[in-house]
Amino acid sequence: MRIIAGSAGGTILRAPKGFDVRPTPDLVRQAVFNSLGQRVAGARVLELFGGTGALSLECLSRGAVHAVCVEKSSRHAQFIRDNLGRSRLPAAALEIQARDAFAVIRQLAAESQQFDLVLADPPYGAKNQGRRSTSLAQQLLDDPALPGLLRADGLFVLGHTKRDTLSFPTVWEEAKMLKHGDSVMRFLRSHFEL
Repeated sequence: MRIIAGSAGGTILRAPKGFDVRPTPDLVRQAVFNSLGQRVAGARVLELFGGTGALSLECLSRGAVHAVCVEKSSRHAQFIRDNLGRSRLPAAALEIQARDAFAVIRQLAAESQQFDLVLADPPYGAKNQGRRSTSLAQQLLDDPALPGLLRADGLFVLGHTKRDTLSFPTVWEEAKMLKHGDSVMRFLRSHFEL
């Protein structure tokens, strides 16, 4: 796994061994960032369920000005710090929070913080035909505070498995969908009104 492009392009990223982390594959990240294009340059970014920090680091490598990377596991958060050091990107540009993603969403909303991009590729949920999804991806869509974290022209990029059928609250409008193998990446806009 590596940073694909930008100032830190080619940097090899480390991931914890085992099945606790499922990093977004290089080909999927490349498709996502090709779709985002120039939107990343100058952006403020929030990454939820950071894992290795690959999405945040890719954004910073491509010119994002600041990223907040949220990863509940303090052990995994150390991998993100190590990967930041490997990338030689400015340390001050990445804020790592080893906390629960939903608690951070509530806190950022209470602080009226907003982002150009919110990225999340959480652990996959189970197959759910015939019932409503209970996956982390669905919980993010249902979170009442999340839409308010996006700036007016911001995008929420959400990853999930194709076997996890999501329900979209009316606050979300899909702008684009990418499929690669078992992965689905959805680009969503918010109709949130303050």
